[in-house]
Amino acid sequence: MSDALVELRLWRQFLTVAEELHFGRAARRLHMTQPPLTQAIAGLERLLGLRLLERTKRSVQLTPAGAALLPEVRELLARAQALPAHARAAAAGELGRLRLAFVSTVGFDLLPRWVRAFREQFPRVQLELIEATGDVQLQLLERGEIDAGLMLHSPGFVPPGLAHLAIDAEPLVLALPEQHALAAQRAPALRAVLAEPLVIFPRRIVPSLYDAIFGLYHAAGQTPQVAQEAIQMQTIVNLVSAGLGIAWVPESVTQFQRPGVVYRQVRPEPPAGVPGCETSLVWLASSSSSVLDGFLRFVRGGEATGA
Repeated sequence: MSDALVELRLWRQFLTVAEELHFGRAARRLHMTQPPLTQAIAGLERLLGLRLLERTKRSVQLTPAGAALLPEVRELLARAQALPAHARAAAAGELGRLRLAFVSTVGFDLLPRWVRAFREQFPRVQLELIEATGDVQLQLLERGEIDAGLMLHSPGFVPPGLAHLAIDAEPLVLALPEQHALAAQRAPALRAVLAEPLVIFPRRIVPSLYDAIFGLYHAAGQTPQVAQEAIQMQTIVNLVSAGLGIAWVPESVTQFQRPGVVYRQVRPEPPAGVPGCETSLVWLASSSSSVLDGFLRFVRGGEATGA
């Protein structure tokens, strides 16, 4: 019984008769003769154990059960007709779900721009955004809980075992308390900065960038005086505002205007240069997802960065 009921042909025949309320006209629409159509409807009614149509010599009418089934049958046939296009869209990465993690620095400028563009281009992809630091992103990737992540790191470094695509590069700038003596200078000298107490993220969050900042101090013969650690860049800037120290932050963070904080470029002093940072899209090289492939094409095409 169940195998016969799932045959769309039977439901299409019922729908045509229900719309025409005439077996002859329905048969012509279906490009068949009337007797096989009459037999098919009778067989459907036997399978269901109820009557869908009341027939007389002069008329055909839907029973209450037939009338109740009619909208469901229309929806079933419409969904069945849409399946080929649905499958092609899924294969092309235009349909499905993309779970994307991102670091907070991406949220200042880059994230709003490409999310808007991606949703316009792929309106049927469900985009799930998860804010997470780099160490957490690695765990989520390993557990299969995200498809890709936007990760901050020092130039040229990406955690081993991951495929990656460079998204953005920017310099590090200095966040200073507004009343700090160095805030009065347009571009403080590096030697004056290195002696100041430092607010920085824990090494586990972005080890490559942490090491690059510490390397800057060591190259100048200095040891960083870490006053406080914090995970989020916004929190680091807030602690700078409280006077706990200075902080090296990506240039994009300057869009976070916190009262009591100013941002300054630092004048490098050879041989020491101020390090920069990069943002990369990372994913497991073994990942197989048409939605992720579609997103990668989107990014490589320049839409994500506005290129």
